[in-house]
Amino acid sequence: MSVFVGIDISAKTFDVAIRSDKKIKKTFTFTQDTSGFAKAAKAFSKYKPALIVMEATGIYYLDLAVFLVNEGFRVAVINPVISKRFAELKLSQVKTDAADAALLAEYAEVMNPSPWVPPKPELLALKDIGRQVNRLTKDKVKAKNRLHALQSKTSPGILIEDLQESIEAYERRVIRLTDAALKIIHDDEKLALIYSCFIAAKGVAQTSAIAILAELVVLPSDMKAKQVSRYSGLDVRISQSGSSVKGVSRISKAGNVYLRSALFMPAMSASQHDPNAKHFKEQLVERGKTKLQANVAVMRKYLTGLWAVYQSAQPFDSSKLFYFEG
Repeated sequence: MSVFVGIDISAKTFDVAIRSDKKIKKTFTFTQDTSGFAKAAKAFSKYKPALIVMEATGIYYLDLAVFLVNEGFRVAVINPVISKRFAELKLSQVKTDAADAALLAEYAEVMNPSPWVPPKPELLALKDIGRQVNRLTKDKVKAKNRLHALQSKTSPGILIEDLQESIEAYERRVIRLTDAALKIIHDDEKLALIYSCFIAAKGVAQTSAIAILAELVVLPSDMKAKQVSRYSGLDVRISQSGSSVKGVSRISKAGNVYLRSALFMPAMSASQHDPNAKHFKEQLVERGKTKLQANVAVMRKYLTGLWAVYQSAQPFDSSKLFYFEG
């Protein structure tokens, strides 16, 4: 009897459901790290699953999926909207991590989706480099803030020198990694074309273009713009009870923080220098949105446009993105 596995992934753990003979035989919870990955692979080796299914959500699925494929397992990574529709068809009323894992295991058995093919190693490398540059840049900003605080009061000179050296080291590391990322991009004809289209968009410069591209290259190519927005955590979450809306609508922030971070400054710049983005943001503010909410809306529009550029390798055109939705 064939065995099927469903995996529901969260930030710190992932839940596993083992299904066979139309029933859940066993459930596990593992930590979201290499140790947890290894323990899961050991457990799966015992059951010899025909297929393992997980969703392409957030930033957490990719490392696990790649690990399991490298261990020799057949893995399917499905679009989250597909599993949502499957749950609706099943009239599923339970929404827990364990229940979601069980539903994915059932989906694996019933639908038998095609195995997932991991991104090429150089694309995974680009993703890792982009995220490391993000982390180093944040650390450099923190170091600059500490330096400013020390310089505003009487502090030992050695501490100031130490922070200055630390900042210079961060800058050297960022430059080295940026050069490595650019080499990966320019060694791939299609990526190089997409990159040139990215930096042609107002507000998107070298750093943000690399960071955004590094996140998009590992996404399933069939994702729609709204799904990419949800993946990034830029989708709007409304608090509602019955017919009344309670509280303020906010972005979910449940997705890819690296992608959101990379879009913030380009959206701010585009709101000043791109006439279409500027007009769009001004209209939102006139209708009562805060400047921050309006900027998030610009981020969402820019992500839609950049995803279209990524899929088609066509020039970025803000006139197709920005219009006021009353």
